[in-house]
Parts: sequence; C-alpha cells; structure tokens
Amino acid sequence: MLSRVSVAICLSVCVFLCLAYPDLAPGQRDEYRLGATDVISLKVYAGGEQQLSVDLTVSVQGVVSVPMVGQVTAMGLTIPQLEKSIRIPLERDYYVDPQVHIVVTEYHSIHYYISGAVRNPGSYESTSRLSLMELIAKAGGALPERGNVAYVLRSAATEVEASTDISTLVKTRDPDKVDLRQLLDRGNLANDVPLEPGDLVYIPLEKALNLAASKIYVDGQVESPGVYDYQPGLTALNACVMAGGFSKFAAPHRAAIIRVNNGEQRVIKVNLVAVREGKLIDPELEPGDRINVPETWF
Repeated sequence: MLSRVSVAICLSVCVFLCLAYPDLAPGQRDEYRLGATDVISLKVYAGGEQQLSVDLTVSVQGVVSVPMVGQVTAMGLTIPQLEKSIRIPLERDYYVDPQVHIVVTEYHSIHYYISGAVRNPGSYESTSRLSLMELIAKAGGALPERGNVAYVLRSAATEVEASTDISTLVKTRDPDKVDLRQLLDRGNLANDVPLEPGDLVYIPLEKALNLAASKIYVDGQVESPGVYDYQPGLTALNACVMAGGFSKFAAPHRAAIIRVNNGEQRVIKVNLVAVREGKLIDPELEPGDRINVPETWF
C-alpha cells in the first residue's frame, strides 16, 4: 500500500507533467506519427535532475540527431515509440533509468490540399488531423455556387502540388464521394469524414460538374420521371420514391438499373416489390445510373 509521501510524490509528478506538457493528450501521443520537418522538444531526466533539453527537427530523411545518441529514425513513429528508441541507448550507455519526454512543438507533416469551390483553395498545414468540414472552414468556407459532391482523394496532395491536373486524378483514382447537401446544408455530421495527412479535397462548381457524376435518372412508370441529384447511399427504391412513386400501370418487380462503366452498359434487374417487402436488399446506386420501371403486361 502506498504511503502518503509516495502518493504526494506521484500527484506532484502528474501535475508537473500536465503543466509542462499540456498538449500531450493520450490520443496525440499514441496515434500521431511524426513526419518530415516536424519540430519536437526533447527532455531527458535522470537521477532526479534534468539532463537534457533540446529542440530537434525531423529531417527530410526522417531522422533526428539526438545528443549523445546520434541519428535516430523518427518518421512514421508515434511519440512513445520515439521516446523508447532514445531511452534504450541512453540507459545502456549513460544513465540509470532515464525518463525521456517528447512534445511536438511544430507540426509540418500534416498537410492537406483543397481545390475548387472554396474561398481560399490551396495547401493547408495543421497541428492535428482534420475532418472534411474543418478543412472547408480553414479554406474560408464553400462558395454558394458549389456542387453537391466533394471528392476526397487519399494521399494525392503532393501530386497536385507537383502540378498534376485535378480532373485527371478524379478520373483515374477512385475518390471517396461526400454528399455536401447533407453535410453543409442539413448539418448531418455523419457525412463529416475524417481526413488523412496528404489528402486532396476537390469541390467542383455546380455548373462544372459532369451531369453523369452528380445525377441519377428515373424513367418509365413512375409519377415524376426525370433527373435527380445523386447522393451517397441513395438506393433504387428510394430513387423511385423521390420520383413520386410507382404509377398505376407500373411493374416494379421487373425494374432495372442501367449502369455504364468504361463505355460498357450493364443491366441490373431488381425486383422492387421484393425490396419493398424486405425480402431483398435495396441496391445502392452509383452516379449516372438510370432506373427504368416498365409497364405492366396486364
């Protein structure tokens, strides 16, 4: 059982660490991985005294030059992992039970690129990982004439910064698509996707959007056939509901989704009666899909 003195010492140490390292949240220490040009503050304690205090920058090669230890790989490591990498040689060659404490004082490896219909497009550095909405806010907010879809291209920021055409990236990659109408207009935070360092976000202007990339088509025996806005998660039955539901002479059990990929047309038959009754899964649509509800034979 701990004595009162031991408890007091433990509490003092905890208070000291909280005051000395206010931004050392457990999530930050355990999850953030160091990158090139990040700046860290390194402190070493041994024998009840501070033995070392120095600021270090992670080189483009991913290493830090630690006094008495030499070069230590830092890129890709969490803070606890780097502390361990430094503590082992110090304990082996210099100190008894050294305590190594690291704080990231400048984050430069977390950066994002946002382009398109925002007030201030460009590259952004951050002290922590951002969500899509947070990055849009950093860029001054979305323009009123934005489209309803945001494309998130993973680890593509450096390609854009190297002058790679964004439209080419969107066509050749498989970007995540986010429904901005749900996120920005309706405040549905379920659509606020977390971003990874190096992500590219592209928000096209509404008039610049390829119609097939933002619309779906419902025709045949529905009350209001026509073109409707695509949104992630939209299903075949829901699209028909958007189109006013089935007409009197509809045959929803013989509905079909017509999808074109790479110039090839594919017809996906779907029994929307069975879907409505919960016997079949309602298939999700893709941008540009056309749903046809034929007329009944009777």
